[in-house]
Amino acid sequence: MSDENDALIVANEFAAVAVRKVATRNGERLEIRSLGNEAYVIRLDALALEALTWSDPLTVGRGLETPLGPEPSAPGEKESK
Repeated sequence: MSDENDALIVANEFAAVAVRKVATRNGERLEIRSLGNEAYVIRLDALALEALTWSDPLTVGRGLETPLGPEPSAPGEKESK
């Protein structure tokens, strides 16, 4: 899966993402691309994916506190974590 046409689409009434395996200089990654208005992209290696399995659903769910994606910060404003 390295071609945009080979992407696996996962969608429901709240979100849609395209998932594909990509080759980088540092090895293979799983690329997850948001298909919403703001196209966010993340590439995760095997360790990052395995770390997801170590997390409980509540920990992962904290990322859903802003379900429409990260709030844009004003210029010069520090991002809160």
